[in-house]
Amino acid sequence: MKEDKKFILEAIKKNGEAFKLARSRDDSKFVLDAVTKNGMVLEYAYEKLKEEREIVLAAVEQNGMALEHAHFRLKKDRGIVLAAVQQNGLALQYTPDEFKRDDKIVLFAVKQNGLALQFASDILKFNYEIVKNAVNQNGLAYQYASDYMKNKSEIVSAAVRQNSKVIELLSEEIRPSIERKLEDENKIYITRGR
Repeated sequence: MKEDKKFILEAIKKNGEAFKLARSRDDSKFVLDAVTKNGMVLEYAYEKLKEEREIVLAAVEQNGMALEHAHFRLKKDRGIVLAAVQQNGLALQYTPDEFKRDDKIVLFAVKQNGLALQFASDILKFNYEIVKNAVNQNGLAYQYASDYMKNKSEIVSAAVRQNSKVIELLSEEIRPSIERKLEDENKIYITRGR
């Protein structure tokens, strides 16, 4: 019986698990079509196809987290890593350490998802531009910054403005001053709003 590839590709859009039923998992054209619909099906592709740059690039462009299932050689490909973290910053966790130390890659990752800061190298957690972009995107990224950055008022203010729950993460030394600053800002805002 001939496999209905169109039907399977439509099913893959809704549920990547449908790819496991396909008999064509070793057909590079079919796998390329499948990963453009659901990048995570790369997990179920034949191993030799996880080494094909075109397939892996299409997968991570659709879902950056598909980088987890790429061949280790392609996880070292700067173009593939960049595409993955631009699509989903959390894909940084699946990259070799060299990219976790790369300020440009990490900056793209935290701009897409501030929580990617947790996967950056310790040294980059001291980088003002990276930390500021991370907390601007998601205030909760504050918890992954270096202690030095956690005490920078601009970082703290940006994080709290983005997510007020960050106040709970502040040290007892800086929490009162930030709360006062926010109260003052709210008074100015309320006064101007009248």
